[in-house]
Amino acid sequence: MESEHIKGAGDKLAGKTKQAAGEAIDNKEMQAKGKVQELKGKALDKIGDVKDALKSK
Repeated sequence: MESEHIKGAGDKLAGKTKQAAGEAIDNKEMQAKGKVQELKGKALDKIGDVKDALKSK
């Protein structure tokens, strides 16, 4: 498993956690930061997928 997949999974989880915490305490800024971190994780996953595809060729 590429490091991008591991980092991506961590960022997605942390982002979702921040979003949930922000919702619980009604903090829109925390929710937004969580969404950004989750999207960063998704992007890292895609980068890892591309690297995997290139290695398999």
